[in-house]
Amino acid sequence: MTDVLISAGELAEFLKKEPCVVIDTRNPDAYGAGHLPNAVNVHEIFTYLATSTPEGMAELKTKFADAFGAAGLSGKETAVIYEQSMNSGFGQSCRGYYLLTMLGYAKIKVLHGGYDAWAAAGLPVTKDVPSPVKASFSIVPVAGDILIDAKTMLAAVGKPGIALLDVRDIDEWIGESSSPYGKDFCPRKGRIPGAVWLEWYRMMKPTAEGPRFKSKNEILAECATVGITPNTPVYLYCFKGARASNTFLALKNAGVKDVRMYFGSWNEWSRDPSLPIEEGLPTDARITGRAA
Repeated sequence: MTDVLISAGELAEFLKKEPCVVIDTRNPDAYGAGHLPNAVNVHEIFTYLATSTPEGMAELKTKFADAFGAAGLSGKETAVIYEQSMNSGFGQSCRGYYLLTMLGYAKIKVLHGGYDAWAAAGLPVTKDVPSPVKASFSIVPVAGDILIDAKTMLAAVGKPGIALLDVRDIDEWIGESSSPYGKDFCPRKGRIPGAVWLEWYRMMKPTAEGPRFKSKNEILAECATVGITPNTPVYLYCFKGARASNTFLALKNAGVKDVRMYFGSWNEWSRDPSLPIEEGLPTDARITGRAA
């Protein structure tokens, strides 16, 4: 596949040659303080909490098709998405990449290193707010296969051959906290039974320029520690599909063929008492069990 990630220098050249719509996923204050030229602010890419009822999934698709159309995406342009830096926005630019992919949009780039990389390269920033021309955004229904619901996730529990991959922070994985928004934000703490864990930060590494994604082989090596190969079907989840989007991009870029996401994630799963959870500290067998 074409690399989705684009460096600041590459992007500066790319913007001169290709029709692009640049989307800033940060909060309005950060956007207002300075952004890439012509960037449109679509913060709800990060804030929107999805549910996986049929109505909720239909609403998710309609809402973001409308938002991306309003930003000016018609199918002809490359969508260029960015956040502040790769590890400070909980994967919000990657959540934009996931949403666009799920809607069937073909041309997408994510600015590697985010706004910080652009500013550090001395490239132009502005406070001018553009007035995008609304475009007609078409949904490709078949692309929605990468979006899975709670029922599909439940059916995969205990099914050999499918890796349920939890990428939340350590305190959430061990059941000390229910969310990044506070320990008791959700009614239950724990994990989806049978899930394996790779903290989303492990897809990245520090560099002199700030955090960047690891190489494809490094990412495949991380996956191998929990028994995931390029041919393993992977069902991702986190709290609301942002950090998992960061991992989604990493796995797809590394050549893992079948990666889907339970977008309702822990925010939804933990609120339904009929859905099973595993509580307390994971055992050693649980952490390494998938590979055995």
